[in-house]
Amino acid sequence: MDVIITGASRGIGYEIALTMAASVKCRILAISRNLKPLTNLKQQVEALTNGSELTPFSLDFEQAGFELELIKKIKALHFEPGIVINNAGLLIAKPFKDLESSDFDRIFDVNVKSVFLIIKSLLEFIPQKSHIVTISSVGGIQGSAKFNGLSLYSSSKAALCVLTECLAEELKPNNIQCNCLALGSVQTEMFKEAFPGYEAAISANEMSKYIVDFALTGNRFYNGKVLAVSSTTP
Repeated sequence: MDVIITGASRGIGYEIALTMAASVKCRILAISRNLKPLTNLKQQVEALTNGSELTPFSLDFEQAGFELELIKKIKALHFEPGIVINNAGLLIAKPFKDLESSDFDRIFDVNVKSVFLIIKSLLEFIPQKSHIVTISSVGGIQGSAKFNGLSLYSSSKAALCVLTECLAEELKPNNIQCNCLALGSVQTEMFKEAFPGYEAAISANEMSKYIVDFALTGNRFYNGKVLAVSSTTP
């Protein structure tokens, strides 16, 4: 099985890659802007005994044309991703009055536009019965608790929820399932930035196990669904 994971250099993405590699024999294309942690990740995957492989790949989702580099890599690896996990995300925590147009562009480029470009670029390579899992936030769900300083971040995550619903409908002829997991608090570097001093009850490793299991089996039961995965507020 071929798997693509974005935002794999730290936190949940890093743990997803490790858990996936240990769960099934697979080839993982691990994507992040920061390559050094991916090198360490590759070594950990190679230490497993089930034959899983990991290829580190550096991409900057704020760089125009990154998707062209992704297509080149997919072709070079003869990759046919049966699972795509859109996990990469950018958080800018600022009061609304202090936000600038450049903040909007950065967050929506990384959190939303990159997902659009990745999926669009991969369509010709994704086989039938594949599963696209996009990681959103419970803060992006209408009616959920909202927090000061996270207006752009939450708005971008809300866009992913609707994009998933639309993609599931459009990709039905391709027999490709799309679902969105809206995560609550998980103890990661990004969570610490958003809620300094608050300790989440769920670790990145614990959440990764849920996400990997869902990526492997969830498309048998769900398509076009936004599922909140949260036991606390935040």
